[in-house]
Amino acid sequence: MTEPIRRHPVLIAQAMLTLSHMTRRAPILGIGAGERLNIDPYGLDFSHPVCRLEEALEIIRMCFLSQGPVNFEGKHYRLDRAIMDLKPPKGKAPEVWIAGHGPRMLGLTATYGDGWYPTMVVSPEEYASKLEIIRAVAEQAGRDPEAITPALHRFVVVAPTEQEARSMLETRAIRSFGLAAPAGLWRKVGAEHPFGEQFRGYVDLIPERHDRAEIDEAISAVPPKLMEEGPLLWGTPEQVGGKLRAFGEAGLRHVVLAPVSGLVSRASMIYSLRAVRTITRSLTANR
Repeated sequence: MTEPIRRHPVLIAQAMLTLSHMTRRAPILGIGAGERLNIDPYGLDFSHPVCRLEEALEIIRMCFLSQGPVNFEGKHYRLDRAIMDLKPPKGKAPEVWIAGHGPRMLGLTATYGDGWYPTMVVSPEEYASKLEIIRAVAEQAGRDPEAITPALHRFVVVAPTEQEARSMLETRAIRSFGLAAPAGLWRKVGAEHPFGEQFRGYVDLIPERHDRAEIDEAISAVPPKLMEEGPLLWGTPEQVGGKLRAFGEAGLRHVVLAPVSGLVSRASMIYSLRAVRTITRSLTANR
């Protein structure tokens, strides 16, 4: 996972092609427009991130397919007979999965992506709507829409009972995930994000820019309804599995679950790891 600001797209392509010679299957490059957390503190330029990503995706694709020197003239990158002699093994060209959420990013996913890898899609209805956009643009671009893998990354809070899961949602460690939800999601539950109406969530979040008191106050402002409906999948293993099946009906084909229950206690961590295995088995049982 990366973005083309800290790493030049040619270096990204080179690393992925190297991996293709080391892995049993084709490696997957997860890429997005970037997050301020990794950019601003280091004096890097975060202006026009989507435009920069579009150029980078074109360059990366050219490097994967290169049969000679690569030329490119863009606003952010310029290649003048750049050499990329490394080729992937037959049938193991790296895949590109794009973390797209907004309209332009969904368009880039449709044009350049082998997979769609969102992190902040909170409902099956939203997922289906955005996947429909990707497939429509892909078809317009002459691509097979079904060749793009619809995926999803979700943080998970899981417990033996619904009551225990709800209790974990009320802890400060888990409530802090509400700060990573965009202001628009806060508005949907009738609240204002403490970091401003234009705050885009995890993309703009730099915790070090706030002192402990500010963070504590912001966490206290996280609405319970946001935690129930927003950035996390939560419940018993059966409930989480049911919610994921609803995403499956909306088109989801690949999910990455990141259990965060371990932030509450060691016992919760051990249970959540076992529960994710149970959820995975239940989802794949009938495949």
